[in-house]
Amino acid sequence: MAEANWYVVHTYSGYENKVKVNLDKAIENRHLQEEILEVRVPMQDVVELRNGAKKQVQKKMFPGYVLVHMVMNDDTWYVVRNTRGVTGFVGPGSKPVPLTYDEIHKLGLEQGDTLDGQAQAKQQIAVDFDEGDTVMVLDGAWKDTVAVIESMNYQKQTVTINVEMFGRETPVEISFAEVKKNS
Repeated sequence: MAEANWYVVHTYSGYENKVKVNLDKAIENRHLQEEILEVRVPMQDVVELRNGAKKQVQKKMFPGYVLVHMVMNDDTWYVVRNTRGVTGFVGPGSKPVPLTYDEIHKLGLEQGDTLDGQAQAKQQIAVDFDEGDTVMVLDGAWKDTVAVIESMNYQKQTVTINVEMFGRETPVEISFAEVKKNS
């Protein structure tokens, strides 16, 4: 039997979970469990910060894409390609290209590792403000200060704003949690 590889399948936006369900049903109905081993919609935990309140939600790592671990042959290609919501495989023309070892390793797909576990280690935060937006400082030394965001550091989860100190504009770095978008 040929070797199974991970392939990336392009879907209509928002149809990733539906494609997974439809593909799982097709695999079961056609008895392809030995050839299409797994279908995944990679998710990650993201902390959203809206109006100063933190909320943990799950978001798709790759919107519009589904990962399929399969042995590529005419039957499996046909089943995946003709699943409702699938627009095609990622690769030149109609030839699917398997993920490389490095890509698989970065995604944590080897040896049954879950993408969810790896994503938690690299937790991201989503905020409802961006550079150039006017924000209100909610806490700390600059509480009630209205300022414009000059820069954002997602890794440190901080924003840099300019505040007036001793008659001069001075850059100050504060936490995402300390600001909310000024509407």
